[in-house]
Amino acid sequence: MQFKLHIQDTLDSLLSQEDTDGDKKITVEDKGPKDFVIVSNQGGSYGVKGTYHLSNLLQELVIAKNEDNEIAEIPLSKIEEVPVTRISRMIRDYFWKGLTRTMDAKGIENLIHDTKNETLASDILRIYVPFRDEIALHYYKKLESQYSIKVIQLPEHISPEYVKNQNGKPGILALKLESIDGEIKGVPFVVPGGRFNEMYGWDSYFESVGLLLDDKVDLAKAMADNFQYEIEHYGKILNANRSYYLTRTQPPFYSSLIGEVFEITKDKNWLSSHLQTAIKEYETVWMVNGKRLTENGLNRYLAEGVGFPPECEEGHFDSIIRPYAQQMEISVREYEKGYADGIIINKELDAYFVHDRTVRESGHDTSYRIEGNCADLNLVELNAMLYKYETDFSELIKTVFNGAFEYNSQNYTTDYWLKKAEARKNKVNQYLWNENKGLYFDYDVKLCKQSNFVAASTLAPLWAKMCSTEQAEALVKNAIPLLKEKGGIAGCSKESRGEITPNRPQRQWDYPNGWAPHQMMIWKGLLNYGFNSEAQELIYRWLFMITKNAVDYNGTIPEKYDVVIATHKVFAEYGNVGTDFEYITQEGFGWMNASYQYGLSLMQDTYKTKLNMLIPPEELFTN
Repeated sequence: MQFKLHIQDTLDSLLSQEDTDGDKKITVEDKGPKDFVIVSNQGGSYGVKGTYHLSNLLQELVIAKNEDNEIAEIPLSKIEEVPVTRISRMIRDYFWKGLTRTMDAKGIENLIHDTKNETLASDILRIYVPFRDEIALHYYKKLESQYSIKVIQLPEHISPEYVKNQNGKPGILALKLESIDGEIKGVPFVVPGGRFNEMYGWDSYFESVGLLLDDKVDLAKAMADNFQYEIEHYGKILNANRSYYLTRTQPPFYSSLIGEVFEITKDKNWLSSHLQTAIKEYETVWMVNGKRLTENGLNRYLAEGVGFPPECEEGHFDSIIRPYAQQMEISVREYEKGYADGIIINKELDAYFVHDRTVRESGHDTSYRIEGNCADLNLVELNAMLYKYETDFSELIKTVFNGAFEYNSQNYTTDYWLKKAEARKNKVNQYLWNENKGLYFDYDVKLCKQSNFVAASTLAPLWAKMCSTEQAEALVKNAIPLLKEKGGIAGCSKESRGEITPNRPQRQWDYPNGWAPHQMMIWKGLLNYGFNSEAQELIYRWLFMITKNAVDYNGTIPEKYDVVIATHKVFAEYGNVGTDFEYITQEGFGWMNASYQYGLSLMQDTYKTKLNMLIPPEELFTN
């Protein structure tokens, strides 16, 4: 059955009847009759019933409207499409397109109006260009006469002091350009969504997992090409391509990305180029003594920088600054300005902000697991990720390059990287593994002791295949019961998080919240060691939560969830990106989209059937 509908008239009538709270969405919170009559092409009428089907009708009308149509022809199959099929299709055919950006003339106009560019000259976008990229410099210079942009060439050597001096002049960092048929175009990248219009480090890897599953191989490959550009021109994979992120990297997933792209493309020359860059990143970003490599041979995050992180809103650090301001008998704002201008010297605050930036570099901004001491911690997940770099390098060199690979006049063999990996595993077992508790914990190199904070990161070694069989069994036995909730794995245990008070607010990476990258790594880790039933349960819990919230809330797919009560209504710092839209979400949220597609690719068909029926996980699984 097909329905030929006048878009604006139908929208007006539908929203007038069903959108009782006026948010231009149809959700379970609306109090309308949940029964709207439409007329088919053959003249028969049909009653669209229930929140989900009504919101599908709303979305299909808006999709047709966005294509500049006046009349929409909507098949009944789209209105009554089963939830799993619809969500997956929307991600594949609609959301990825909405999240794709380029750093060329075509993409600049959107960036000009990005809220992060608000300055005294609010309509001017600053574009920072690497010192050695003459092509980009000339390209953007030509655009200055056409757009409200100002092009700034970065110095050859970028210091924390230089970055601080640019904080009052924030801008976007150039990414890779390429010439296609004589025309310069930006190599595309996927942004997380919502207020994020830049390419983020670890988001990009998890997004690429979804892109590869959705046959968008060229886009995943482009993400890797932009990673390579960042390493070659900025010295690292950036937290994101903003000027104030120049001293910060993010969790390392480059070897995973290039390996997974190569599995599909089989492009040996492309892989060779990227493998050289990945080895360079490993050696220069992670393995320089005194930087992100600690004396015990394990790694930490360390984001260099001076003073306040400029991306934070005014008031974010008031609770930290207030005691110092009170001591000087001045206001918090006065103290803040004096410290930012270098008039007030405070070594304790200097140290605090090194840790704060490092929290942001870790991707887990923010969590009580790492607050106030992050730069002193050998984090479990970071060392698992670098172990995977070492084993990935070994495997790629063995299977693709006949056991030997030359980079920078050095011959790297399979055995070279295997020995690196084995040495790291031994140190992880020495410093991070707790035999008594059967868990991995972060290690404080300053205090020379393990943390006792139980977090989802304790399961990361499963993903990297770093555990022994006995350790894997202990982890599954001990960690999952502490972290498993209705909607999946929480960022940490409630006990580890501690009490939340007005002076100790909720942190977004902690209980009760759950995040897509944790789930995806844990699923893969469980499957690596044959824990299939445990993986199926956690996949179902996560996908049920996403599906039920999308069904009840007009297709909403947000940045994060409260996994304890399985809702997108999260009460924590920064809100919940991906929930603020009208009529239809055009993006979802990057790694959340990917987690849905990845979960479906792993889920057994019997569970997909139950997921479409919205059978709650508590009816399928017993704790």
